[in-house]
Amino acid sequence: MEQRRVTDFFARRRPGPPRIAPPKLACRTPSPARPALRAPDSATSGSRKRARPPAAPGRDQARPPARRRLRLSVDEVSSPSTPEAPDSPEAPDIPACPSPRQKIKKSTPAAGQPPHLTSAQDQDTISELASCLQRARELGARVRALKASAQDAGESCTPEAEGRPEEPCGEKVPAYQRFHALAQPGLPGLVLPYKYQVLAEMFRSMDTIVGMLHNRSETPTFAKVQRGVQDMMRRRFEERNVGQIKTVYPASYRFRQERSVPTFKDGARRSDYQLTIEPLLEQEADGAAPQLTASRLLQRRQIFSQKLVEHVKEHHKAFLASLSPPMVVPEDQLTRWHPRFNVDEVPDIEPAALPQPPATEKLTTAQEVLARARNLISPRMEKALSQLALRSAAPSSPGSPRPALPATPPATPPAASPSALKGVSQDLLERIRAKEAQKQLAQMTRCPEQEQRLQRLERLPELARVLRSVFVSERKPALSMEVACARMVGSCRTVMSPGEMEKHLLLLSELLPDWLSLHRIRTDTYVKLDKAADLAHITALLAHQARAEEGL
Repeated sequence: MEQRRVTDFFARRRPGPPRIAPPKLACRTPSPARPALRAPDSATSGSRKRARPPAAPGRDQARPPARRRLRLSVDEVSSPSTPEAPDSPEAPDIPACPSPRQKIKKSTPAAGQPPHLTSAQDQDTISELASCLQRARELGARVRALKASAQDAGESCTPEAEGRPEEPCGEKVPAYQRFHALAQPGLPGLVLPYKYQVLAEMFRSMDTIVGMLHNRSETPTFAKVQRGVQDMMRRRFEERNVGQIKTVYPASYRFRQERSVPTFKDGARRSDYQLTIEPLLEQEADGAAPQLTASRLLQRRQIFSQKLVEHVKEHHKAFLASLSPPMVVPEDQLTRWHPRFNVDEVPDIEPAALPQPPATEKLTTAQEVLARARNLISPRMEKALSQLALRSAAPSSPGSPRPALPATPPATPPAASPSALKGVSQDLLERIRAKEAQKQLAQMTRCPEQEQRLQRLERLPELARVLRSVFVSERKPALSMEVACARMVGSCRTVMSPGEMEKHLLLLSELLPDWLSLHRIRTDTYVKLDKAADLAHITALLAHQARAEEGL
């Protein structure tokens, strides 16, 4: 009896792999109705294990995976006659995701729904999808147009640092270019404008590329040099910049238009004219071909920088002549610019003319063709060309010439209003102006060593008070130079190194040897201070000394 029940249990098992429950998905497409499963046999109800229902006919193969079963075929989507089973076990009450496929699926007619309503829903869905697609295409085209316009604007509005004038752009020059001279570290001197420093860097890069091509006996062309300079500087390098370099340093290169020059540029032919750049070098003593060595590159770079400074000196000289009263400073004594001279507003260097390829005569109008081929054409063709020439030569409205912008006058100091100077003696004004001009002249002709000495003199009154406090706190008659400098570095407001502080102490002992004295014992130097001296009198002497040297 038990053997028969076990045999019946295994006989009712369906062949094939075990059934895998489909995964729970957030969005499921309802599947068509399936035939109802057959109820299990009542004879096996007494068994402990639940008997599996027999396989439906035609389902002997393994069921496809759940992901593959959820895909809809084209017939199911497009055919509006497939009904849905409301009581299907595979369609739980879960809200469907708002996707286009489900919209099309929902648009299929249900049982008892008129077909014309279903077609209207299909048309609404398709029109909505078409409008969304059209809107996406318009947005994409608009984004591409904005990107292209932004790139064009960036290329056309290149700042002066890239060698282009700022007039076509219309945008304000960035502050790091307008105030470049004020942000330079170190002592003030003959600082070049930002655009001139960029031009000097372009000359250095150009000289490097030309030197490499010249040393390996290769003809340097503008196309090769342009590509190399732009890779080195990450800036645009054009023929205008080459013309500026020729203006500043005309003895640096020889420019020519040559043809039959080997080129590796796409679209360039050997028969085309190319601008060649040949460095002008001194002949070697042994008669060998001159080479652009590192020492010559450095020498040419220094010459170019010096010529840029001379170019700025010319504008500075014109500015000094426009002052009231005018000033004259020898160029060999000039060490810094006038305080009111705006270095970064110096105009651009005018580019020199470069050799152009020889102009080939081209026939562009009908009159030129008629004049050239009058004897080679028939009278009928000559008459047609004459009529065309008359039509093309019709008077047209010429464009109004663009007015030239007036040249900006040199910047002059703001003059005081007559009402503010009313009642002031003219002699007093002249003396004040003369004294101010003398002070500015002293500033412009002061050497860097004097500038450093003046800066140290300005710090000495404060350092004198700090030094006396250090001696009072230490309670010692003398301190070593190392200890005194370390204590003052920690107490002074100005950040200085111990070596710089030692220079200040040496200057202080030079000016006031009775108050601060230095004693060298073996390898150490000791500092001795007179604590009984009046500190206010000491600071007044130091301030007077600073003013006296500054007025020289």
